[in-house]
Amino acid sequence: MLGDRVRGERSRRGMTRKILSNNSKVSERYLAQLESGQGNVSIILLRQIAAAMHVPLTELVQDGPDRPVEMALILEQLAELSAGDLADLHRHLRQRYTPDAAQNGRIALIGLRGAGKSTLGRAMAKRLELPFVQLNKEIETAAGMGLDEIFDLLGQAAFRRLERQCLEQSIEAHPRAVIETGGGLVTEAGTYERLLSSCYTIWLQASPDEHMSRVAAQGDQRPMAGNRQAMDDLHRILEGRENLYRKADAILDTTGRTIGACLDDLVKLAPDACKHAS
Repeated sequence: MLGDRVRGERSRRGMTRKILSNNSKVSERYLAQLESGQGNVSIILLRQIAAAMHVPLTELVQDGPDRPVEMALILEQLAELSAGDLADLHRHLRQRYTPDAAQNGRIALIGLRGAGKSTLGRAMAKRLELPFVQLNKEIETAAGMGLDEIFDLLGQAAFRRLERQCLEQSIEAHPRAVIETGGGLVTEAGTYERLLSSCYTIWLQASPDEHMSRVAAQGDQRPMAGNRQAMDDLHRILEGRENLYRKADAILDTTGRTIGACLDDLVKLAPDACKHAS
């Protein structure tokens, strides 16, 4: 596939193999091997070849079929937009092409461990008389092992595949529900977009100190175990995910507040479709 793509891009640009060789500083013989599917190309050489053809490296190595030409043109336009313009466009696309999450009966709670997702989610589901789905529990059931074993034996990629699979199954099985998600789900773009389009999402927010104290009180400091820079790591995780969490439909800060007060506010945030039986 890589060889076909290199040959195809070269042909589209009217470049002979010799021209590409001169521009990329990669020998014609090596290019011939690459295009025939026999070359064992390094990432450095492949980057030189891509740059010589003015093709993004990702276009050559992506999995699956080639993207439609419209996608390439759209990506070029997006590259020129500011962060604010991209956020506006994302909102517009959600409104234009995905169902209104507030119109369905699912609520998804996102945020880091220690924000109150389990406690508040269970209490909210009980008050609204909705099923309570803990996505990580569903993943453990599907895998037949605990989360630590999944990561140790199968790896993070397998965990993310199971996460997407279990989310799809939960959406299919529960037209109305409160869903507690794992803190890292938002980092998987496809899974997070699916969540945003099928659930009314609420970010449960808390200060770093409160996150740490709550997790410690549970007797579990994963993923900070044995790390003397735990608080610094937590700050970095929060900073790295903040823009992702802010894509939620609503935000509730649980810092320094009682469970009862948070629950009352959380129920107020729920859309009407979640409060009335269909």
